Amino acid sequence: METVSGHPLKSSNAALKKRILIVEDQFIEAHDLQLILEKASYEVIGIARSVDQALEQIEAEKPDLVFLDIMLKGSRNGIDLAQILKENYIGFIFISANSSKNILDQAKITQPYGFIVKPFREQDVLTTLEIAFYRHEYSLESQLMQQMQLQNDLNEILNSNLKWENALLAFGKTVQNYISFDYLEAGFSNTTHYANLGIIRKNVDDYQIINPEKFSKIADISSKELDETYKKSKIDLQPIIYSEENLINNFQVAPIKSLISHNFGIKSYLVFPIVIATIQKFHFTFYSRNFNVYSAEDLKLLSILENTFALFVSKMYPKTNSDSDQKEIIKEVKPTNKSIGFEGIIGSSPQMITVFNYIRKVAPSDTSVLVLGESGTGKEKIAQSIHALSPRKDKPLIIINCGAIPENLAESLLFGHEKGAFTGALDKRIGKFELADGGTIFLDEIGEMPLELQVKLLRVLQEREIERIGGRSPLKIDVRIIAATNKNLEEEVAAGRFRMDLYYRLHVFPILVPSLKKRKEDIPELALHFIKVYSEKMGRKAPYLADFALQQIMNYSWPGNIRELEHVMQRAILLTDGNTIKEIELSTSSKMHADQTSESFSIKTILENERDYILYILKKCNGKISGVGGAAEILDIHPSTLNSKIKKLEIKRELN
Repeated sequence: METVSGHPLKSSNAALKKRILIVEDQFIEAHDLQLILEKASYEVIGIARSVDQALEQIEAEKPDLVFLDIMLKGSRNGIDLAQILKENYIGFIFISANSSKNILDQAKITQPYGFIVKPFREQDVLTTLEIAFYRHEYSLESQLMQQMQLQNDLNEILNSNLKWENALLAFGKTVQNYISFDYLEAGFSNTTHYANLGIIRKNVDDYQIINPEKFSKIADISSKELDETYKKSKIDLQPIIYSEENLINNFQVAPIKSLISHNFGIKSYLVFPIVIATIQKFHFTFYSRNFNVYSAEDLKLLSILENTFALFVSKMYPKTNSDSDQKEIIKEVKPTNKSIGFEGIIGSSPQMITVFNYIRKVAPSDTSVLVLGESGTGKEKIAQSIHALSPRKDKPLIIINCGAIPENLAESLLFGHEKGAFTGALDKRIGKFELADGGTIFLDEIGEMPLELQVKLLRVLQEREIERIGGRSPLKIDVRIIAATNKNLEEEVAAGRFRMDLYYRLHVFPILVPSLKKRKEDIPELALHFIKVYSEKMGRKAPYLADFALQQIMNYSWPGNIRELEHVMQRAILLTDGNTIKEIELSTSSKMHADQTSESFSIKTILENERDYILYILKKCNGKISGVGGAAEILDIHPSTLNSKIKKLEIKRELN
């Protein structure tokens, strides 16, 4: 009998059946779910009523996917089991009733492939299951691609002629794309003195090597005290993750870790020891300023690459350290072009560095990406960066604003039409999806897409083909989908305005872009950037931003985010005659936002607020909608989108 990785191959009929375990302590619901699955030709390998029973069956049967109730009998619940399933790369779908928000938030952290709310319908179960297998397949493909890419990148360093410190910097910058860190410590387990090197990440692509002498200055202790602290510290012999309680406990037995954590604001770290030349232990320790960053998945990836790491140390680590090497305290490496792949995105806050990490992780794959965030946060820039860092970068990036597509032209615009397909179709039209073949298509404001068009988009995602209006046969296309929205799509799904199956197709890899008020440390850099850009456009010297003006923009809440900041700085330059912007005069829209914080305004609904705001702008523009100085330009939306909102909010009658 043939085998794959030691497991016997099943017959062709059995191979078509996906094996599913149901973990549910309510007999009737578990039985109903089993009937639905078996009717649809899935193989139910069993029903477990507790975490312990489930683990036994998982060990014996190896299911392809698990349906998992959150509340179970026994001391452990479904969320506990979900963590174990995730570590073992087994996909799972939660079955939930009317659980509290706190429990559901905990469940989301485990990254399930779907939710089914009791009582469930047959179609909901089967649709969720189909999407779950799709997402699981792409997740595994993405993991494999990441492993291969990291392996290739490390091999390039191994084949280079870099010296140890520069090689370690290159190593750190490469590994950062897969295992995030704010500080990386590397060195042999030496009981006599502290000789480890550190890499501190200062910015997106700005790293510094810190040797023991530099670290002793940062920590404000002598080299002798540093050595004593190190000698008293317990050395981990196995890979391990420290966070929260066990991190505090580890500080007691490993004071060197406490010293590093205190000086660099560390909240979690991962220790990964490797064996060099069968007897020597070398340690890589990844430190993060965030809680619970590291997981068993990180340990698994590191274990796969352990031999490569060992080869790197063996080849690159200096056999002897010259005096000149010891005298070098710190070496700074600046990127040759910091903006490569991140054109137009400015920010070095922890929130933005996290976004950059996500972009780099997902860019090499074909995984669908959903960019989430408030209006004006720069979601289109994120999509452009993903495309620029992907293998599709030399192919088209087609951008579509779903909120600005007229419904009667939507299908033709997206998928094209043949000549004579309908009245007015005088020529053949190539649709946006066909134009994007081989490249990327960015669907902005996906939450505004009509339901009828959502059905057609779902078919494109499933079948990887389109059909022109009036066409005789479908056309195969190869496009990567990136979508963006400022809406809460889960609420849109619950309200019936967005298809659940489409939501899960798009939600394979979500990236949340933080609002400007959550990354205020980026405001000065953004403001100076806009001052420079618009000063150059106006052919004048960039004015200086006075401290008072800077304080004004730092204290403001920026409801319009980066887009609003850009407009405010452009206006400030126009109003400044001298060489200094002494004061920021907030624009009319900014004042409106500030006024809206009053109690009388805050009790209105979101639609009422939007209606009042649009009405205010229209009156200021004397009812002008499109063109220069029109309301659409001020609101930074397409005129057709504004017309739709005016009609929906019944504003037109009040303007007459």
